[in-house]
Amino acid sequence: MNIRSFFCTLAVSGVTMVSAWAHCQIPCGIYDDPARFKALAEHITTIEKSIKEIKALSSKGTLSAVEQNQLVRWVANKEDHADEFAEIVTKYFLQQRIKPAADGDAKAEADVAAKLSLLHKLLVGAMKCKQNADASTTASLKANLAAFEKAYNAK
Repeated sequence: MNIRSFFCTLAVSGVTMVSAWAHCQIPCGIYDDPARFKALAEHITTIEKSIKEIKALSSKGTLSAVEQNQLVRWVANKEDHADEFAEIVTKYFLQQRIKPAADGDAKAEADVAAKLSLLHKLLVGAMKCKQNADASTTASLKANLAAFEKAYNAK
């Protein structure tokens, strides 16, 4: 492959990678709500597992270097999954799926307000999961996710 072919291939690859990354920021109309709810539930499960491991390691008292490293990794994992959870809530549901109500439609406005309130609770819950290692944060997150999914899927 000559240098020109290499750069052409690289340029095309770069465009493809950007298009894949930007997929949800264009009006493509390709939505998979059940997959998003499943992903959110998996993030909660992963956060729960991280909290369990953090508590187990923390209860040992003095940790070896390997255990300290593992503790840091579990904390980072918890933070990453809380961020990914918040990203789905924000970029998928808030920015794309919850549409503003038509002016003057009080019932639709109340429905949107209820969904926005639940999404806000989910974002605050994800933040609280990052702030501590308390199992009650994930329990609250699960309850709010179930409430949002019910409200979202109501016809």
